[in-house]
Amino acid sequence: MTGTPQADTEDLLRELRPQVLGALVRRFGDLAAAEDALQEALLAAATHWPVDGLPDNPRGWLIQAAHRRMTDAIRADAARRNRESIAAGLEPTRPPDVTTPDRDDTLTLFFLCCHPALPPASAIALTLRAVGGLTTAEIARAFLLPEATMAQRITRAKKRVATLDRPFAMPPPGQWHERLGAVLHVLYLIFTEGHASTSGPEVRRADLSAEAIRLARAVHRLLPDDPEVAGLLALMLLTDAHRAARTGPRGELIPLAEQDRRRWDRAAITEGVRLTTAAMAYGLTGPYRIQAAIAVLHAQAPSTDATDWGGILALYRLLERVAPNPLVTLNLAVATAMVYGPAAGLDLIAACPDRLPRTHRLAAVRAHLYEMAGDTSRAVTDYTVAANTTPSVAERDYLVLRAARLRGEVEPDRS
Repeated sequence: MTGTPQADTEDLLRELRPQVLGALVRRFGDLAAAEDALQEALLAAATHWPVDGLPDNPRGWLIQAAHRRMTDAIRADAARRNRESIAAGLEPTRPPDVTTPDRDDTLTLFFLCCHPALPPASAIALTLRAVGGLTTAEIARAFLLPEATMAQRITRAKKRVATLDRPFAMPPPGQWHERLGAVLHVLYLIFTEGHASTSGPEVRRADLSAEAIRLARAVHRLLPDDPEVAGLLALMLLTDAHRAARTGPRGELIPLAEQDRRRWDRAAITEGVRLTTAAMAYGLTGPYRIQAAIAVLHAQAPSTDATDWGGILALYRLLERVAPNPLVTLNLAVATAMVYGPAAGLDLIAACPDRLPRTHRLAAVRAHLYEMAGDTSRAVTDYTVAANTTPSVAERDYLVLRAARLRGEVEPDRS
C-alpha cells in the first residue's frame, strides 16, 4: 500500500464516522463508550493511513479497531471490579460484522439518538454531536446559545440516555414517526452548517451538505408520502443548486443578488420544484414545505429585481406563524424591505428586539437595510459590528469589504 494524502484521509474519516458509530452502538448499545472507542480508532487511522495507505476495507478497519478498544475497556473495567461474569455478558458473542461494507447504520442511528425520553432540543443536539460530527461550538451557534450552555445540554442528554433500558434498541414501527421531526431538524441543521459554514475559512463544507442530502434522500425513500420529508429534500436541493455561484475565483462569498444565475444547477432545481409541487398538494402547513416554496420562487426568478417578493413575503409571514424563530424574523424583515422599502424592514426589526438573535446576523441584516436606505454611515457601523463578531472568515471578509466599499476605500470588482 502507498500513502494517502492527508486531506483525502480526513474526508474519508468524516464520511465513515457516523457509519462506524452506528455499527458500534448497534453491537454494544453504549453511545458514550462507542464514541470514545471510535475517537481512538479515528486517531489511529489519521496517523497510519496517510503513511501506510488505505486498507482494503476502511470501514471494517475502523470497526475492528474500535471494537478492540471497547472490548479491552470492558475487560479492564471488569477486572477492576472483579466481575468477569458481567464482562462476559457485555462482550459480543461474535466479532462485529465487517464483511458487509455497504451496510450503513447512519440513518438508523439518527432515529435511535432521537429517543422520545429526551426533550426534542436535547435529542437534536446529541445527534448533531454524536452522529453529525459537528462541534459543540457549531451546534451552539445553530441554536443561538452560548457554547457552555450547549455543552451542558449534550452532557445531560448522554446521562439521561445512560439511565434508559435498551435506549438504542430499534423502535417499534409506530415510533418512527414520533422521532421524525427531530431527525428532520438534525438533517436541516447539518445541511445548513455545510451550505453556510459558521466558522473557518471556507464559505461551505461540501462534506456536510452532501451527507445531509444523501440522508434526506434515504428518509424520503423510507417515507415517500410524507410531505415534510419531501419538502426538506426539496429545500436542500434548491439551496444547494446555488453552490457553484456562491463563491468567486478566490473563494470569496458572493451574495444571492450578485450571483451569476446561469451557474445554478438546473437539474437540482428541476427536482426540487417537482418535490415541492408534490408536497404542496398536502397544504402549506409544515415549515420545510413553506421554506421549499420560498426557495422555488428564488430559483425561478431571472434576477433579484424580478423575484416575486410579494409571494416570498406572504410565505415568510406564514412561516413565522407555523415555526417562529429569530432567523425567520430577520428574513421576514428583508422580504418586507423588498416589498415596502427598507424603512419598513428596519421598523419590523426595531419592533421586536426580544425575538431577534444577539449574533452578527442581526447587525448584518440591519446594515443591508441601511445600505438600501442610503444611510451609509449606519450601514458601515453595522457591517463593521457584524464583521467583528462572525466566526466565519469568509463572511467576515465579505462584511469588511462591504463596509470598505461604502466608505469609498475600494472600487467594486467588475470582473
